[in-house]
Amino acid sequence: MSGGQTIEVVVKAIEQVTPLIKHFQLASPRGEALPAFSGGSHVIVVMRGEARVHRNPYSLLSAPQNLDSYEIAVRRMDESRGGSHFMHDRLRVGSQLEIAHPVNLFGLDKIARKHLMIAGGIGITPFLAQLEDLHGGLVPYELHYSVRSAEHAAFLARLQAREQEHVHIYYDSENQVIDFEGLLSKQPLGTHVYVCGPAGFIGRVLDAARGCGWSPSHVHWEQFSAPPTGDVFQVQLARSMKKIVVPQDSTLLEAIEAAGVDVPYLCRGGVCGFCQSKVIECDGELLHYDHFLSDAEKAGGKTIMPCVSRARANHLVLDL
Repeated sequence: MSGGQTIEVVVKAIEQVTPLIKHFQLASPRGEALPAFSGGSHVIVVMRGEARVHRNPYSLLSAPQNLDSYEIAVRRMDESRGGSHFMHDRLRVGSQLEIAHPVNLFGLDKIARKHLMIAGGIGITPFLAQLEDLHGGLVPYELHYSVRSAEHAAFLARLQAREQEHVHIYYDSENQVIDFEGLLSKQPLGTHVYVCGPAGFIGRVLDAARGCGWSPSHVHWEQFSAPPTGDVFQVQLARSMKKIVVPQDSTLLEAIEAAGVDVPYLCRGGVCGFCQSKVIECDGELLHYDHFLSDAEKAGGKTIMPCVSRARANHLVLDL
């Protein structure tokens, strides 16, 4: 996928579902069916402001059977680089946007004998479409949803109405916590676990799964990194013969695209590895913020994920 492959959509409805989260319904301006997707998919939303273009990934939470529209939810981030503020402050019903075609990096395993879903906060979003995929099926499933309080529990009424005994809610405000070790230690053979939420939340689930002896092939997680800001640095693109400056509040990928160089991507969140770029020279430090490269690959300094990672260097050359 590249920046040129987009679908035109119009904002059909907006709902404030929690003090921090807005729910958007997107549809074709011509009334056409949107591309098919499966539970766990996301789209890249292209937000064209006056000064810059934001491209952020958001999970699709609508029923995959309904292609008349897509639904996404966006949490307003205090330290946003501009994307979440654009979605919350600039969009109105009737606003036009562009989105990339759906991509699924967090799909349900087809051979699982049970699906165990664990969500923290805004991490509930990919599970909403997955649950729709599971309705009427024969594979058992359950969802454990940890959230700050009832006020901040996005789509709580929808979950309780449709899932009933399948969903378990935990409120931090009432000192309710998920017993990850207890939960993971009593699952039947063939269960797959899926987790989405803040980094620390995901880390605790992964640690518990390792401690309980779970096979890595049965543990699935998704966390799109919010690209951090950092010092301004310069980059030379060897094949394109261009020198670019990466601003403090821009990603390396955004700066490359602004220079007219196309880099393939699927997630723009440090997950998929699709934008992986070869480092030819670097006289400083590569700042890796992705979830794809191994520790050894990061230490080797030969590759970088420009969607989220940066550099602290005077001379950085990429094979682009």
